[in-house]
Amino acid sequence: MANTEASLKEALTTIDGALGAALVDYTSGMALGTVGGGKDLDLTVAAAGNTDVVRAKVRTMELLGLKDEIEDILITLGTQYHLIRLLRGRGNNGLFLYLALDKARSNLAMARHQLIKIEAGLEI
Repeated sequence: MANTEASLKEALTTIDGALGAALVDYTSGMALGTVGGGKDLDLTVAAAGNTDVVRAKVRTMELLGLKDEIEDILITLGTQYHLIRLLRGRGNNGLFLYLALDKARSNLAMARHQLIKIEAGLEI
């Protein structure tokens, strides 16, 4: 089991094209940990903005009466992928991993696979 900082660093170093990663509490919109990012990718702002995305999707599913769980949400930009992975189990409801990827340097399927492995080893 790895702590938040170690898990986020693992995401940045093992996922090709990773630009930044964060663990976010979507009940508050606060980033509980961040790595990477920079002047063009403010992970604190991204955490708050992506919280709105998650809340909107959860609410939409409730309105539709869908009895399912969100695994992840993908936002595709011109040059980047933004992957939001909701955490499940071990009392992690209300948290998500956020990963920003350089579209030209990443393999989305492999990034998603690696993020699942990181989630499994995350200790909060």
